[in-house]
Amino acid sequence: MNVHTQRFTIAGGAGDMECALDLPDASQFPTPRGIALVAHPHPLYGGTMDNKVAQTLARAFVALGYVTARCNFRGVGKSAGTYDEGRGETDDMALLLAHMQQQYPGLPVALSGFSFGSFVQAQLCKRLEEQGQAPERLVLVGAAAGKWAMPTIPADTILIHGEHDDTIPLADVLDWARPQDVPVTVIPGSDHFFHRKLHHIKNLVVALWSR
Repeated sequence: MNVHTQRFTIAGGAGDMECALDLPDASQFPTPRGIALVAHPHPLYGGTMDNKVAQTLARAFVALGYVTARCNFRGVGKSAGTYDEGRGETDDMALLLAHMQQQYPGLPVALSGFSFGSFVQAQLCKRLEEQGQAPERLVLVGAAAGKWAMPTIPADTILIHGEHDDTIPLADVLDWARPQDVPVTVIPGSDHFFHRKLHHIKNLVVALWSR
């Protein structure tokens, strides 16, 4: 993300997993506010942890005072293994979370994801809830409703979607969110990748976080 991004490797379910860590400004946040995990879009369509939306989410959480970690899913970059349709990817995100909690014990956890990454994080959120370890909050951008079997999500989830998303139509997201009564924040004129609209994602996450 920047010159201060730290790259590291942990053991994933299919071998080594390439990860990145960004830290908040220590002068502003002597003690980190929490741990944030960011999940990237689909591995088979060019998605990596350096995707611009994933990096924008990381910047938002760093600005909020969270130590923020990303990883390349199986078969991406230096991460071993092959695409596993969300199953192994969710397991690997759980391993990244366990690693971060060992490094920063006792901090609340925020989960965020873009596109396919939203499916992974929504599944991990549900798993943590069932284990009695619900995350502090969930942020989903370009949520993969209609593409994958998205689970139900917490009522305070931040959902951000592009008005003109032709990969995951806004109508599909509204149909999924409506019975859950979860609001969707729509960025007018935006496509799936938020071309020239990335700043809105960061601004919205920061503005909505304490609400």
